[in-house]
Amino acid sequence: MLGALSLFRSSNEEWTPLSPRSHYPSMPSYPNTTDHVLSYTTAVFSVVGMSCAACAGSVEKSIKRLPGIREAAVDLINNRSLVIFSPSFLNEETIREAIEDAGFEATLLTVTDELNDKSVQVCRIQIKGMTCTSCSSTIESALQAIQGVIEARVALATEEAQVHYNANVVNYNQILEAVQDTGFEASLISSGEDMFKIDLLVQGALDEHSMKLIKESLEVRPGVLGVEIHQEFNKISISYKPDMTGPRDFIKVIEETEPGNFKANIFPPEGGQRDAHRNEEIRQYYRSFLWSLMFTIPVFLTSMVLMYIPGIKHVLDTKVVNMLTLGEVVRWVLVTPVQFIIGRRFYSGSYKSLRRGSANMDVLIALGTNAAYFYSVYSVLRAATSKTFMGTDFFETSAMLISFILLGKYLEIVAKGKTSNAIAKLMNLTPDTAILLTLDNEGNVTGEEEIDSRLVQKNDVIKIIPGAKVASDGFVIWGQSHVNESMITGEARPVAKRKGDPVIGGTVNEKGVLRIKATRVGSESALSQIVRLVESAQMAKAPVQKFADRISKYFVPLVILTSIATWLAWFLAGKFHAYPKSWIPSSMDSFELALQFGISVMVIACPCALGLATPTAVMVGTGVGATQGVLIKGGQALESAHKVNCIVFDKTGTLTIGKPVVVSTKLLTNMVQREFYELVAAAEVNSEHPLAKAIVEYAKKFRDEENPAWPEARDFESITGHGVKAIVRSKEIIIGNKSLFVDQNVAIPIEAEDILAEAEGMAQTGILVSINGKVAGVLAVSDPLKPGAPEIISILKSMKIRSIMVTGDNLGTANSIAKEVGIESVIAEAKPEQKAKHVKDLQASGYTVAMVGDGINDSPALVAADVGMAIGAGTDIAIEAADIVLMKSNLEDVITAIDLSRKTFSRIRLNYFWALGYNLLGIPIAAGVLFPSTGYRLPPWIAGAAMAASSVSVVCCSLLLKYYKRPKKLDNLDIGGIRIESSSDAN
Repeated sequence: MLGALSLFRSSNEEWTPLSPRSHYPSMPSYPNTTDHVLSYTTAVFSVVGMSCAACAGSVEKSIKRLPGIREAAVDLINNRSLVIFSPSFLNEETIREAIEDAGFEATLLTVTDELNDKSVQVCRIQIKGMTCTSCSSTIESALQAIQGVIEARVALATEEAQVHYNANVVNYNQILEAVQDTGFEASLISSGEDMFKIDLLVQGALDEHSMKLIKESLEVRPGVLGVEIHQEFNKISISYKPDMTGPRDFIKVIEETEPGNFKANIFPPEGGQRDAHRNEEIRQYYRSFLWSLMFTIPVFLTSMVLMYIPGIKHVLDTKVVNMLTLGEVVRWVLVTPVQFIIGRRFYSGSYKSLRRGSANMDVLIALGTNAAYFYSVYSVLRAATSKTFMGTDFFETSAMLISFILLGKYLEIVAKGKTSNAIAKLMNLTPDTAILLTLDNEGNVTGEEEIDSRLVQKNDVIKIIPGAKVASDGFVIWGQSHVNESMITGEARPVAKRKGDPVIGGTVNEKGVLRIKATRVGSESALSQIVRLVESAQMAKAPVQKFADRISKYFVPLVILTSIATWLAWFLAGKFHAYPKSWIPSSMDSFELALQFGISVMVIACPCALGLATPTAVMVGTGVGATQGVLIKGGQALESAHKVNCIVFDKTGTLTIGKPVVVSTKLLTNMVQREFYELVAAAEVNSEHPLAKAIVEYAKKFRDEENPAWPEARDFESITGHGVKAIVRSKEIIIGNKSLFVDQNVAIPIEAEDILAEAEGMAQTGILVSINGKVAGVLAVSDPLKPGAPEIISILKSMKIRSIMVTGDNLGTANSIAKEVGIESVIAEAKPEQKAKHVKDLQASGYTVAMVGDGINDSPALVAADVGMAIGAGTDIAIEAADIVLMKSNLEDVITAIDLSRKTFSRIRLNYFWALGYNLLGIPIAAGVLFPSTGYRLPPWIAGAAMAASSVSVVCCSLLLKYYKRPKKLDNLDIGGIRIESSSDAN
C-alpha cells in the first residue's frame, strides 16, 4: 500500500510575499490495516534450486525489478518466496517467469487478497544479552527455522530483531519463545497489529463486570475492529479504522459507560520501552561497576601498593595458618563476591552460549577470570596446608579484569545509545499538545480546546499559532504563513503556506496563524513513516558485515586454542629451561608466568568490536542522512552508493523541473485554437503524463471555467513512451512523437518536420497532433532545468563519476538539454524496459551504476541499478523501487548521498582497522612475543582493559559521523528550491 505522504521542497521566492505553492512529493509507505486506493495481492511461490544466500538474493532482486512489487522476501530454508504486488501492474505468471529467468524453478502455491487476509505481519523484538555477532547469528538462524517466518533480521547494535511472519502459521508469542529458547531475554516492541491500535489506561473501581461493559460499549462503535482487555494493567487495547473513529471517541465512550466512575487517557507509550530498557541496562552496569570497584580497589592496594609500605607489609605478611598470610585471606574474601556475584552475568552468558553450541565473549571472560581465581585458590589452600610452600595469588587479576570489563560495557552501551539519536530526535518532533477547534456548519469557530496531540483524529481542525509545531499531517484551510520544514526535509528555507497547501506534523510555524485539517494521524503520518524507514534501514545488514559474521564463528574457539597453546608453550619452555631463570619475576615461578601469558591472550581478544564495526556506522550514517533530507534504505544501499562511478539521470522531473508548459502552438489546418485545444484536451485529459497535463492546463486558457468539462473521448488508448489515441466528436485524434506517427502510418509534412527540428534545437519537446489521419498542428513544450543542474554535473565529473542522461523524449530535445547541463552521453526515445536494459549494459561494462528518476516508467531502471535514487517529488512506485529517497527533490542531494556513503564506509574501514588491530597486535603482545627482547609482558588486567577499550573506541569512531558536513562545493551553489512561472501555478 502506497500512502501519499507529503515531504517538501521550498521556493526561491523571497520571504515577504507568499511564493507559489510548493510541489509535494510522496514518501515511502509501510503496510497498514486500512483500505487504500491501490489493492495488493500476496502470492507464495515454491522456488527450487537455491543453495545459498546469494541464490536467495538473486531471486529477490529479480522479483523487485518488476513494477508494482511492494515486498519480496525469500526464505532459503523452506525454499519459499513471498511476494506482495499490485495486480494493476502485473500478475503471478509474470513473477513466476522472473524467478525462472534468474535460473530457478518456481511454482505458485497460494494467492490471497491482502486486503481481506492480514496474514503477513511484522513484529519488532527487543533482545537482551547479545554480546557479539555469534549471538545475533544464532538468534537469526533460530528465527529463520520457525515454520511461518518469512524473513528475520537481528541487529546487534540496536539489540533488536525484525521478523516478517505469516500470522496464520505462527504468532509473535511463539517467536518470542524461540528467542528465549536460545538463551536470551526477549520482549515485544511492536507488531503489525499495532499499526492502528491505541492503548488506553482506565482509572477507577474496575472489576470484571465493568471491564466487560466497557468492552461491549467499545465494540459496537463504528470503525472499531477489536478490543483487548488487560485487567492487570487496567489497560484496554483498541484496533480501529482511523477514517471512522479515534482515541477521543474511545475515551468518551469509556467515561460515559458509568458517568463519574471512570477516567481514561492514553497509556504511557511503549515506544519508550527501548529507552527504558537501555537506561536500566546502563544503570545495572554502572551499579555493578561501582560495587566491583569497592572490592577491587582494596585488592589492588593490598597486592600492588601496600606491600611496599614497611609497617603495613608486615601486617599483611602475618601468617594465619602455616604459610597462608593475612593479605592472601583478605584478597580471597574481597575477590569472591566480585567473581561469583558481580560477575555472575558472565557465567550465565557462557552457559547459554555453550548450551546452544557456540562461544561468545562471555566464555572468554569466564575462562580467563576463573583461571586466575581458581589458581589463586589452589595457591592459598596449598599455602595453608604446607609449612614450606611460598605461593603467589592472582586475585587482583580476576577482580580487575571484571571491573574493567564492566566499565567497558557501561561505556559501550552509553555510546551505542547515542548512535540512534537521530531517531529519538525525529520522534520528539511531534508537539505534546494541540489546539482543537470546534466549527459550526458555516465554518465559523465556536470553541477551542488544548488536547494531547496523540488524541488528534482524522478530519479534526487544528489551530497552529506562530512558533508552534504542526500537530498533524494535513492541509491549510485558513490563514497564511511560512513553515520551517528543515527538521523533516533538511531544507533550510521556510516554505510559504496558504489555503490548500499541505503541511507535515512536527514542522514549525514561523509567522501567521494557520488552521489545518488533519488528514494523516498516528502511524500514517509522514514523521512516523520516516522513523520506521530509518529504523528498518538500521536493522538491515550491509554486505560488508558478512566479513565480521564469518570471523565470529571461529573467533572465540580459535582464541581459546591460542590461549592454551600460549600457556603450554611457555610452561614447557620453562620446564625444559629453554629461557634463562632471570626472565621469571621474583614473585612467581615458570608455571605462573605461563599462566599469566595464557590468561592475557584469552582476555585481550574481543569479538564485540568486530561485530559493532559495521552496524554502528550504518546506524549513525542513515540517521545523519535522514537529517540531511536523504533517506537511505539500509546498509546494502549505503555500501553500494560508495562504489558508484556512473550515474544515469532521467530527464523529466529529475534534471528538469518536471512541470512542463506549452510555449508555442503552430496550426497546420484551418481551425481556431479554441476548437483545436478542445479536441486535444479531451484526448489528453485521460493521461497521467506530465506533458499531457501541461497541454490540458494550457487549454484551460481558452475556457472561462476553472475546471471545464471537455468533450467525451471514446476508445482512449495510452501508448507508453509515445502518446495517446482517442475518438473525440467522431474525429480520430492522435497526439504524440514522431515514432507514434510512423507506427500509425500518419505522414508528417516537411513543414511539421521543420517545426519539430526548431523546437528540439531550443531544448523543447515537439508534440504532433493529427486529426483524422492528417497532421493538424505541432505543440512545443518546455520543461525548464532544475536550478544548479549544470554545476551538479560538473561536481560529479570532479568526483570521477560519469553522468549519462536517459529519456523517452526525442533525440534533439535530449541532446539540447544534455548540452545545457554538461552531459556528454545521451540515450533518447527509451521505453521503460529499455532504460533498465541500458543500466544493465553499463553494469556489464564494469560500472557501478546509480539511477536517478522520479516516474513510474523509471521503476524498472531504479531496481536494475546498483543504487536507485528516487527524487522525493516522484511517484510512490518509483520511491518504493528506490534504495535512496531524496526528500528535497534537489539534485545536490545526489552528491550528498554518495559523499555520505563514502564517509560512512571510510568510517567502517577505520572501525575494522581498530577492531582487527587490537586483536592482531594485542594477542601476540599478550602471548609474550616482546618479552624475550624487551622484558615487557602484558598483565591480564591491562589486557582486559584493552579489550574493553576496543569496543568503546569502535562505537566512538562511528559516533564521529554525527558531525558529518556535506561537501563545501555544494554550499557555494544557489539551489534553494524551485519556482515555476506558468499558468498551472494556480492549481
